[in-house]
Amino acid sequence: MKIGEKIRQLRLKAGLTQEELADRCELTKGFISQVERELTSPSIATLMDILECLGTNLKDFFSDAVPEKVVFKKDDVFIKQDEELKHSIKWLVPNAQKNAMEPILMQIEPGGSSNEDNPHDGEEFGYVISGSINLYLGNHKYRVRKGESFYFKANQVHRIENAGKAKAVVLWISSPPSF
Repeated sequence: MKIGEKIRQLRLKAGLTQEELADRCELTKGFISQVERELTSPSIATLMDILECLGTNLKDFFSDAVPEKVVFKKDDVFIKQDEELKHSIKWLVPNAQKNAMEPILMQIEPGGSSNEDNPHDGEEFGYVISGSINLYLGNHKYRVRKGESFYFKANQVHRIENAGKAKAVVLWISSPPSF
């Protein structure tokens, strides 16, 4: 870990110049510059003072926690094709299984369906982007058309199928993840 570079990033994030940070810490601008360029290392006490002025502490500063990813791009999507059931699943958020919910985009060809899902804890939500589907929930069958959504507790066997003549596209969110 480059301490100086990390201090520099925190300083810039706080909108401070080297001189402003130095004044707040009762240090010289030259010393801050040398620390940021990795030419010198501050003592623990001085580092604690600098970090306090930057609004953080030693624990957070040295944490290796990876920042949470917020925006996911096309390259992040994982796609699985199922030729037998005539559908494809796009996992929109990679590794969503570790999250509280798992959003997928399911494309179902005419005559295709999702896998049958056994009862489990949690809830399911879907929004039909195009086409129409049949939702099978226990012994009930529901027709869901473009622009409509479904929501249910996942305590019964469930699946969806495309009984139409055009491809159906469904945004499906399971909580907790089950896909």
